[in-house]
Amino acid sequence: MDLFLQQVINGIMVGSVYSLVALGLTIIYGILGVPNFAHGSLYMLGAYFSFLLVTAGGVNYWLAILISMAALTVIGMVIERIVFRPLVNAPHLNSFIAAIGLIYVIDNVALIVWGPDFKRFPPLYDQLYHFLGVTITLHRIIIVVTAVVLIVLLELFIKKTTIGSAIEATAQDRVGARLSGINVTRVDMWTLGLGTSLAAAAGALIGPILLVYPAMGGAVTLKAFVIIILGGMGSIPGAILGGFILGLIESIGGAYLTTNYHEVLAFGLLVTVLAIKPTGLFGKAH
Repeated sequence: MDLFLQQVINGIMVGSVYSLVALGLTIIYGILGVPNFAHGSLYMLGAYFSFLLVTAGGVNYWLAILISMAALTVIGMVIERIVFRPLVNAPHLNSFIAAIGLIYVIDNVALIVWGPDFKRFPPLYDQLYHFLGVTITLHRIIIVVTAVVLIVLLELFIKKTTIGSAIEATAQDRVGARLSGINVTRVDMWTLGLGTSLAAAAGALIGPILLVYPAMGGAVTLKAFVIIILGGMGSIPGAILGGFILGLIESIGGAYLTTNYHEVLAFGLLVTVLAIKPTGLFGKAH
């Protein structure tokens, strides 16, 4: 029983990171209609930026997370401006190829700048807590709490701000939003920046637990797509729930089977859900 509870706690921690990454990806897809395959590479940049700020710059960890999110917001906006905006009226395949090309550009730039070596954060919050036979570090608690806070702040941002309302209106009806005076081009730019900042937050939060290296975003991208398809393409609740479901299944399945089956479990879950509900958990048939 202790092992099961331990894996549930671990699964919630991993799931909260997955939810943040998938949340960013799903709002980008919901507005731009582009599956940004480079989302995991931007998550990697968030981890690197926070790592460098903490180790080389001596910056406080929380301030490093905020700076990384701000920097990746700008990078996301630049990517929208120079990569995706010129392709708005082109066939969707062009945007797909451009997104794949971004992976190679970002990952190889990271490889050239920081090298192939794995980086490790200095110890930050390693205090241990024991409860009902479960052991958990303070940093894992911080990850879950921070992810929940960011999800709530995102919801408030969308519901309570002018930009958020414009994003929501554009997601519901892009043509109608344009006719009502909303600058959808600006909404696209803000959306990619916002989604990228969530990926940066996820990378910065998980960085001190995992190693930081140029290829760390590959598996995360794959799982983020599993999550948003599982939850229903473009569905924010689906991305959040799907992230936690995948995290729990990976953690529990890894403990009772083997960690080598992570990808098998992820895709097995996806196939099972889609066989029962082809539109995903929260998706709607068109």
